Amino acid sequence: MTKTAQADRPRAAALFESAKKIYPREIEGRFARLSKLATYSLLGLFYVVPWLMWDERQAFLFDLPARKFYLLGLTLWPQDFIYLAWLLMLLAFALFFFTALGGRLWCGFACPQTVWTEAFIWMEQWTEGTRSQRMKLDRAPWRWNKLWRKGSKQLLWIAFSLWTGLTFVGYFTPVRELGADIANLDVGGWTLFWGLFYGFATYGNAGYMREQVCKYMCPYARFQSAMFDNDTLIISYDASRGEPRGGRKRAVDRKAEGLGDCIDCTLCVQVCPTGIDIRDGLQYDCIACAACIDACDEVMDKMNYPRGLVRYTTENAMQGQKTRVFRPRMLVYAGLLAILMTALVTSIATRTPVLLDVIRDRNTLYRELPGDIIENTYTVKIINQSNDAREFVLGVDGVPGLTLDGVDNPVRVQGGDMLSLPVRARTHRDNAYGIMNITFSVAAIDDEKVGRIEDSRFLGPTP
Repeated sequence: MTKTAQADRPRAAALFESAKKIYPREIEGRFARLSKLATYSLLGLFYVVPWLMWDERQAFLFDLPARKFYLLGLTLWPQDFIYLAWLLMLLAFALFFFTALGGRLWCGFACPQTVWTEAFIWMEQWTEGTRSQRMKLDRAPWRWNKLWRKGSKQLLWIAFSLWTGLTFVGYFTPVRELGADIANLDVGGWTLFWGLFYGFATYGNAGYMREQVCKYMCPYARFQSAMFDNDTLIISYDASRGEPRGGRKRAVDRKAEGLGDCIDCTLCVQVCPTGIDIRDGLQYDCIACAACIDACDEVMDKMNYPRGLVRYTTENAMQGQKTRVFRPRMLVYAGLLAILMTALVTSIATRTPVLLDVIRDRNTLYRELPGDIIENTYTVKIINQSNDAREFVLGVDGVPGLTLDGVDNPVRVQGGDMLSLPVRARTHRDNAYGIMNITFSVAAIDDEKVGRIEDSRFLGPTP
C-alpha cells in the first residue's frame, strides 16, 4: 500500500465516525460582546414583533387561510406575489454583496442557527458550568448531581423550544388567539401540531446538531468560496508572525529562542463553536464568529505581545498587497441592490389601492332574454388594499348599449377586504355578435385617481 493510500485511510474512516461533541469555551472580548448584542436584539425582535398591534390588528401577520399578509399598514394579497419574488432577489444580491465584502458575517452574528445555538449554549452553561465542568460532568456516572444538572438543562431547552415554536406559529395565526385555539383541539389541532413541530426543530438544531447544521446541512457553507476573492474580509491566522509556534514563559525572549508569537495554547480551538483550528487556514467550517480573535487577543495581552495574530483581514493584506474595497464585483452588486431596492420601494409606494378581478362564467356562452337581449354573467372581485373602507362605482364599456345588472352602485368595501359580486352584462342583440372585447372599471368615489380597469370578453350570437 502506498503512503498516500495509508494517509487517506484515517480520513475515509473519519467520515463514518460519530461526530465528537464540541464544548465551546467561554470567552469575553469585543466580538463576544457584539455577538451577545446581536443575539439579544434578534431574539427580542422575534419574540416581541408578533405582539405588536396596528389599527386594532396584529402588525405582522401572514394570514394564509385568508390569503392576506399584514406588514404594519401594508396589506398584501396573492396578486402581490411579485413583491415576494422581488424581495427574494433583493436578499440574494444582498447576500452576495455582504459576503464578497465581509465574508461570513451573517453566519457568525445573525444566522438563526447561530443565534438560537448561542441561547442554548448559555442555558447549558448556566446549568452545567464551564467547559471543563461540562466535560467532567459528561464523563461522570449518572448520580444525583448529574441527573439534576442534565434534567434542569433539558427543562430549560424544552420550555424555550416550545416558546419558540408557538411564537413562530404566531406569525401565521393571531398570537393572542393561540391559547384558545390550542385549547379547542377541533379548531387548533394544526396550530398545536405546527407549534410542536417547530419547537422540536429548534430543540434538535440548536440543542444537539449545532455546528453539524452549519458544516453538513447548510448549502451556504459550500458555495461561499464562489463569492470570495483576495479582497474579501476573512478571519486569518498570521503564520509569518506566529510560526514556529511553541509554549514558553512570558519572560522568555521568543526571538532568541527562535519562536513566533503563537504559544500553542489552543484557546482559539477551544472557543470555536465548530471545533476547527484557524491556524490551518481558511476553512468552509469557519462561520466567522470571531471568538478565536477574542481568545488570541486575550493571550497576546497576557504575553505583552501586540494583538492581531488572529484577526479580520484579507488575503491581499496577508501578502503585503493593497486591499481594494471598491472593485468591479462590489460595484455591480451595489448597483443591482440600489436598483432593486429603489424599484421595490417605488412600486409599493405607487401601487393602486384597489384591485379588480373579473371572471367570466364559462358554463354558459350567453343567454337570450325576452326583448332580444343578450346576457353574459361574470364574477367581479373588488379588493380594497387601503386600510379604510371605501365606496366604489363599477362600470362596463366596449359594446354599444352595454349595461350591468345586479350591481347597486356605489358598492362599499371595507379596508383590507374583498367584495365578490355576481353581475350580468346585457345589451341588445343588434349590438352583440361573436366574441367582443369589453372593459370593466372600478373607481373610488372619494378619489377619482383611485381606480382600476380589467379586460374581459362578451359573447353573442355568431353573425
